[in-house]
Amino acid sequence: MLKKIGVAVVSLFAASSAFAVGPDLTALTSAVDFGTVVTAVLSIAGMLAVVYVAVKGASIGLNMLKRGG
Repeated sequence: MLKKIGVAVVSLFAASSAFAVGPDLTALTSAVDFGTVVTAVLSIAGMLAVVYVAVKGASIGLNMLKRGG
């Protein structure tokens, strides 16, 4: 029983190390200009932050009106 477990563990590590090296994707990644991607992601994050601040400000203002100042 212990020998079977040992063989299973060794074969598991051997199989995982055989696929440890991933495919070479430099042809795909070198064709993408990540500067524009970063700009787009940051602009979307900025727009979401503006919407969040506007909603939070409106909520605070409405709560102040409800409570009477």
